[in-house]
Amino acid sequence: MRLDVCYDGTRYRGWQRLSTTENTIQAKLETALSRILDEPIEISASGRTDAGTHAKGQVVSFHCESQMSCEEILLNLRRYLPEDIGIYSCKNVSPRFHARLNAKTKTYAYRVWNSEQPCVFDRKFVYIDPRRVDMGAMQQAAAHFLGEHDFAAFCANKKMKKSTVRYIQSLDIQRVGQEIIFTVTGNGFLHHMVRIMVGTLLEVGRNEREADSIPRLFSACRADAGELIPACGLCLMEVTY
Repeated sequence: MRLDVCYDGTRYRGWQRLSTTENTIQAKLETALSRILDEPIEISASGRTDAGTHAKGQVVSFHCESQMSCEEILLNLRRYLPEDIGIYSCKNVSPRFHARLNAKTKTYAYRVWNSEQPCVFDRKFVYIDPRRVDMGAMQQAAAHFLGEHDFAAFCANKKMKKSTVRYIQSLDIQRVGQEIIFTVTGNGFLHHMVRIMVGTLLEVGRNEREADSIPRLFSACRADAGELIPACGLCLMEVTY
């Protein structure tokens, strides 16, 4: 089965179930599904979001023996889940469908509140940074990320054994009122990759590094790329299959 899920990740320790706490999105969903279906349920997501990261378009897959209808599962999930985890839909899919392995692209948005005006109501969903930035310089730098590159310098996992090569399809930067919104689509993302990419672009915008220096980072190490900015501004927007 497939679930389309959204959540406010503010109070959670991230997506992945942990042995030390039940306060993760995966744990909440598995506990609710196991209770509803009266059998142990293990779920797979399109990707593991970090502690404090949000999702509007997370996709989850799982197998079960129950004959309960999708409509009943959906109604019960909405009954048992906390108010900061929502289910858009529950669908029957091929048994071979896997939320992570079958994903073609993922789109993330990162929101920066770029103003000295107070940000009271959206403060849990934006990174507040009032420093002036050069939008043109950031957009120039963003173009260098497009295509296939080795993103090892943008990965926080020092023990990463798998390939760090990823393909970035698009990276759009727009100012909307007091906010700067970075929207990036790619075939996959490394641990903390989007947050480090945006941190690097903000450094370009503040004239702390040159826009044309980005290509050199694809053969560099983590210390050469930009800062890891907070998770609160990051949201998984869409997964395509």
